[in-house]
Amino acid sequence: MPSDLLSATDLLRSVFRRHAAGVAVITAPGGNGPVGFTATSLTSVSAEPPLLSFGVGTGGSSWPAIAEADHVGVHVLGEHQQELAATFARSGADRFAAPTAWREGPEGVPVLDGVLAWLVGRIVARVPAGDHRVVIAEVVHGDPTGTGRPLLYHQGRFQRLRD
Repeated sequence: MPSDLLSATDLLRSVFRRHAAGVAVITAPGGNGPVGFTATSLTSVSAEPPLLSFGVGTGGSSWPAIAEADHVGVHVLGEHQQELAATFARSGADRFAAPTAWREGPEGVPVLDGVLAWLVGRIVARVPAGDHRVVIAEVVHGDPTGTGRPLLYHQGRFQRLRD
Protein backbone atom coordinates (compact mmCIF):
# COMPACT_ATOMS: atom_id res chain seq x y z
CA MET A 1 0.00 0.00 0.00
CA PRO A 2 1.48 3.41 -0.94
CA SER A 3 2.58 5.53 2.00
CA ASP A 4 0.04 8.27 1.19
CA LEU A 5 -2.77 5.78 1.98
CA LEU A 6 -1.33 4.73 5.37
CA SER A 7 -1.69 6.56 8.63
CA ALA A 8 1.62 7.68 10.12
CA THR A 9 1.25 4.95 12.78
CA ASP A 10 0.70 2.24 10.15
CA LEU A 11 3.58 3.62 8.09
CA LEU A 12 5.93 3.46 11.08
CA ARG A 13 4.87 -0.11 11.88
CA SER A 14 5.19 -1.18 8.25
CA VAL A 15 8.69 0.22 7.89
CA PHE A 16 9.96 -1.20 11.19
CA ARG A 17 8.65 -4.67 10.30
CA ARG A 18 11.40 -4.57 7.67
CA HIS A 19 14.06 -3.57 10.19
CA ALA A 20 15.73 -6.60 11.78
CA ALA A 21 16.40 -6.06 15.49
CA GLY A 22 18.13 -8.02 18.21
CA VAL A 23 15.91 -9.45 20.92
CA ALA A 24 16.44 -8.69 24.60
CA VAL A 25 14.55 -9.29 27.80
CA ILE A 26 14.45 -6.47 30.34
CA THR A 27 13.94 -7.46 34.00
CA ALA A 28 13.53 -5.62 37.27
CA PRO A 29 12.70 -6.43 40.87
CA GLY A 30 9.11 -5.64 41.76
CA GLY A 31 7.09 -5.33 44.94
CA ASN A 32 5.03 -8.42 44.04
CA GLY A 33 7.93 -10.34 42.49
CA PRO A 34 10.17 -9.79 39.49
CA VAL A 35 8.90 -8.27 36.25
CA GLY A 36 10.17 -8.49 32.71
CA PHE A 37 9.33 -7.99 29.07
CA THR A 38 10.74 -8.68 25.62
CA ALA A 39 12.30 -5.65 23.93
CA THR A 40 13.62 -5.02 20.45
CA SER A 41 14.45 -1.39 21.18
CA LEU A 42 17.75 -1.98 23.01
CA THR A 43 20.41 0.54 21.99
CA SER A 44 23.94 1.34 23.02
CA VAL A 45 23.92 5.07 23.74
CA SER A 46 27.39 5.99 25.00
CA ALA A 47 30.72 4.34 25.83
CA GLU A 48 31.78 7.02 28.32
CA PRO A 49 29.85 6.79 30.49
CA PRO A 50 28.57 3.34 29.46
CA LEU A 51 24.88 3.99 28.73
CA LEU A 52 22.15 1.93 27.09
CA SER A 53 18.51 2.63 26.38
CA PHE A 54 15.28 0.76 25.70
CA GLY A 55 11.62 1.65 25.31
CA VAL A 56 8.86 0.44 27.59
CA GLY A 57 5.13 0.96 27.14
CA THR A 58 3.48 2.80 30.01
CA GLY A 59 0.40 0.59 29.64
CA GLY A 60 2.40 -2.62 30.07
CA SER A 61 2.38 -4.71 33.24
CA SER A 62 6.13 -4.14 33.78
CA TRP A 63 5.97 -0.36 33.67
CA PRO A 64 5.00 0.30 37.32
CA ALA A 65 8.05 -1.66 38.56
CA ILE A 66 10.37 -0.11 35.94
CA ALA A 67 9.05 3.33 36.94
CA GLU A 68 10.18 2.71 40.53
CA ALA A 69 13.29 0.55 40.01
CA ASP A 70 16.81 1.79 40.61
CA HIS A 71 18.34 -0.97 38.45
CA VAL A 72 17.29 -3.16 35.52
CA GLY A 73 18.62 -6.32 33.92
CA VAL A 74 19.22 -6.44 30.19
CA HIS A 75 19.54 -9.88 28.58
CA VAL A 76 20.62 -10.48 24.98
CA LEU A 77 18.84 -13.61 23.78
CA GLY A 78 20.25 -16.38 21.63
CA GLU A 79 18.50 -18.08 18.74
CA HIS A 80 17.81 -21.05 21.05
CA GLN A 81 15.58 -18.81 23.21
CA GLN A 82 12.61 -18.13 20.94
CA GLU A 83 10.20 -19.60 23.50
CA LEU A 84 11.70 -17.46 26.28
CA ALA A 85 11.26 -14.36 24.09
CA ALA A 86 7.64 -15.37 23.41
CA THR A 87 6.97 -15.96 27.12
CA PHE A 88 8.23 -12.50 28.08
CA ALA A 89 6.23 -10.95 25.22
CA ARG A 90 2.97 -12.70 26.18
CA SER A 91 0.49 -10.66 28.18
CA GLY A 92 -0.60 -12.30 31.42
CA ALA A 93 2.12 -14.98 31.36
CA ASP A 94 3.88 -16.03 34.57
CA ARG A 95 7.20 -15.10 33.02
CA PHE A 96 9.43 -16.26 35.89
CA ALA A 97 7.77 -19.66 36.42
CA ALA A 98 9.37 -22.87 35.13
CA PRO A 99 10.77 -23.44 32.60
CA THR A 100 12.31 -19.95 32.92
CA ALA A 101 15.64 -20.34 34.71
CA TRP A 102 16.81 -17.28 36.62
CA ARG A 103 18.49 -16.11 39.80
CA GLU A 104 18.74 -12.93 41.81
CA GLY A 105 21.74 -11.05 40.50
CA PRO A 106 23.62 -7.88 41.36
CA GLU A 107 21.52 -5.06 42.83
CA GLY A 108 18.68 -7.55 43.38
CA VAL A 109 17.92 -7.68 39.64
CA PRO A 110 16.56 -10.95 38.17
CA VAL A 111 19.23 -12.45 35.87
CA LEU A 112 18.14 -15.01 33.28
CA ASP A 113 20.24 -18.14 32.73
CA GLY A 114 21.57 -19.25 29.36
CA VAL A 115 21.54 -15.87 27.60
CA LEU A 116 24.26 -14.67 25.22
CA ALA A 117 25.09 -11.75 27.49
CA TRP A 118 23.55 -9.79 30.35
CA LEU A 119 23.99 -6.39 31.93
CA VAL A 120 22.69 -4.67 35.02
CA GLY A 121 22.16 -0.95 34.59
CA ARG A 122 21.45 1.83 37.06
CA ILE A 123 18.53 3.85 35.72
CA VAL A 124 19.57 7.46 35.12
CA ALA A 125 16.56 8.74 33.15
CA ARG A 126 13.03 7.89 32.04
CA VAL A 127 12.20 10.11 29.07
CA PRO A 128 8.54 10.50 28.03
CA ALA A 129 8.01 9.42 24.40
CA GLY A 130 4.33 9.14 23.44
CA ASP A 131 2.79 6.05 25.07
CA HIS A 132 6.26 4.83 26.05
CA ARG A 133 9.21 5.89 28.14
CA VAL A 134 12.78 5.67 26.88
CA VAL A 135 14.76 4.35 29.82
CA ILE A 136 18.46 5.21 29.95
CA ALA A 137 20.66 3.15 32.24
CA GLU A 138 24.35 3.20 33.13
CA VAL A 139 26.00 -0.23 32.96
CA VAL A 140 27.33 -1.34 36.36
CA HIS A 141 27.58 -5.17 36.10
CA GLY A 142 27.36 -7.86 33.46
CA ASP A 143 28.66 -10.93 31.72
CA PRO A 144 29.32 -11.05 27.94
CA THR A 145 30.50 -14.69 27.82
CA GLY A 146 27.41 -16.66 26.76
CA THR A 147 27.72 -18.73 23.62
CA GLY A 148 25.59 -19.02 20.53
CA ARG A 149 24.09 -16.82 17.86
CA PRO A 150 21.68 -13.92 18.43
CA LEU A 151 17.92 -14.10 18.16
CA LEU A 152 16.42 -11.54 15.77
CA TYR A 153 12.97 -10.03 15.32
CA HIS A 154 11.91 -9.37 11.72
CA GLN A 155 8.58 -9.24 9.86
CA GLY A 156 6.69 -9.75 13.13
CA ARG A 157 8.46 -13.02 14.03
CA PHE A 158 11.46 -14.23 15.97
CA GLN A 159 14.12 -15.32 13.47
CA ARG A 160 17.56 -16.90 13.29
CA LEU A 161 20.53 -15.57 11.36
CA ARG A 162 21.02 -17.36 8.07
CA ASP A 163 24.46 -18.30 6.82
